[in-house]
Amino acid sequence: MSATSILDIAAVRAAPVTREPYAFTLGHDVLKPETIDAIRRDFPDIAKPGYLTVDEVALKGRFKELIEELESDAFSKILGDKFGIDLVSCPRLTTIMKRSQPKYGSIHTDGPSKVLTLLVYMNDAWDAPAAGRLRVLYDGKNYSPFAVEVPPTMGTMFAFLRADNSWHGHEPFEGERRVVQVAWLKDASELERKKKRNRTAQFLKGIFGR
Repeated sequence: MSATSILDIAAVRAAPVTREPYAFTLGHDVLKPETIDAIRRDFPDIAKPGYLTVDEVALKGRFKELIEELESDAFSKILGDKFGIDLVSCPRLTTIMKRSQPKYGSIHTDGPSKVLTLLVYMNDAWDAPAAGRLRVLYDGKNYSPFAVEVPPTMGTMFAFLRADNSWHGHEPFEGERRVVQVAWLKDASELERKKKRNRTAQFLKGIFGR
């Protein structure tokens, strides 16, 4: 997958995998510089807060190409090789967020239906000293101390293997926080269940405005 249009595969491969407190990788500049303006332009105009599946969002242009590359078997092979697991056989659930609410970011591990989660951030800058910066945590109660803090800036990539101790979260933030999330799941039934649950959640937000 050396001829990708959007992803800088060399940058993805160069990101080291850390095994403590759980397996994760943090990479920078994984989007090719010449594509940034187009990705910024083509990012979906999402009014609702929270994550929406790609089925619920109108994709276009270079941003659509990025989603296709992230969901490809070739990229799954590269990411799986980094962690020493098979991701190609796993169904993928891709979601997109533009706006965050203060209630987001609570500390959690992700559910056992997930194998690996990838986040690619797309914010031009991030001035908040702590709010909205994802942290790799040691337990399910405390935002500090932390192993790593992830700046949600353009081209930053964070991925981790789901585990019972894969604690992560960020301090509350309200406002624009652009991110694409790809989750590799254990089976197709989990993919459909999560899509249905996400659609229901967005429907209720439309009714109750939260």
